[in-house]
Amino acid sequence: MTTDIRLLPAQEFSLHLASLVELLQDAVDAEASVGFLPPLATDEALEYWNGIGAALPAGQVLLLVAEENGAVLGTVQLHLATKANGLHRAEVSKLLVHRKAQRQGIGRRLMQAVEQLAREHKRSTLVLDTLQGAGSELLYQGLGYTAAGAIPAFARVPSGALQPTVVYYKLLA
Repeated sequence: MTTDIRLLPAQEFSLHLASLVELLQDAVDAEASVGFLPPLATDEALEYWNGIGAALPAGQVLLLVAEENGAVLGTVQLHLATKANGLHRAEVSKLLVHRKAQRQGIGRRLMQAVEQLAREHKRSTLVLDTLQGAGSELLYQGLGYTAAGAIPAFARVPSGALQPTVVYYKLLA
């Protein structure tokens, strides 16, 4: 089967809301550092995704999805800077791949697609952050992202401890 990566148009967002909620809950249950702690209530996940859905029509947030037979297996967001001094940059956010679809290259393909999307929007500097020591660090490093530094005590993990996050950047050619 083929996994397709595509930009999700704002008018299709509501059709995929339930899948996006389930994807976020799966990531949080797997202890991914994506801003939430387990267990993630459906109402909280809905509130988050509805905020993203509301931002899509303005074009400042772009949402890519990885789909197989209509099922959303992964997603990543590109948040375009809108200030005059930052129109060349964007933030990559919430790279999520469902546990049942991990280790199939979907995360890498989503990241490559988000970089292409950034180029299409004339963005040459990308930034992102991830929990220090997370497996995602290897993915980002393998894609040419450079660690700018770590921020200690940045994110609370399910145990209650505060862990550092690493800020990465990539300058697109």
